[in-house]
Amino acid sequence: MKAESDGTRPGMAAAADTARLFFAAWPSPEVQRALHAVAQRARRECGGRPVAEPNIHLTLIFLGEVERARLRELEAIAGEINGSACDLVVEHLAYWRHNGILWAGVDRCPDALRELVEALSAGLLTFRLRLDDRPYVPHITLLRKVRRGPAVAAIPAIAWPVHDFALIESAPSAGGRTYSVLRSWPLS
Repeated sequence: MKAESDGTRPGMAAAADTARLFFAAWPSPEVQRALHAVAQRARRECGGRPVAEPNIHLTLIFLGEVERARLRELEAIAGEINGSACDLVVEHLAYWRHNGILWAGVDRCPDALRELVEALSAGLLTFRLRLDDRPYVPHITLLRKVRRGPAVAAIPAIAWPVHDFALIESAPSAGGRTYSVLRSWPLS
């Protein structure tokens, strides 16, 4: 049994040794601003709590809690990916009632984005994580704790050139969670 003379509670050391991680496409500040404006307009109709503007992103693969000692291994896997850049066109809103999420999406997922997710998934097989096996649906969470979906799903198109992908850490903060880019990799 661990001695508690250092002031930590049981389990705290384990939490400090792990990080909540995911791979994502990280937008430019201009794209984040445009998507946040859409969220603010939708909030008047749908209710909910907007995602903080600097946290707006497109999750590629959620990893969950990962030992910090394995970060280099994750970086090596990501470094082997030879993905292609693509243009994402965000043009509609959708509502998931089961978890109260309003999200922005695309009418057509670019092949390059789907191939990037597939390549990351294949590379992560050696990492021995349990990954979501559902088909990839690109979605950008805009509002949480939403009461209802929007009457009109179409939004003015927002062009998002995807030139890289990143490993992101999600850490608790006073206002919810803070996302930090740990490292990013260019797409050709």
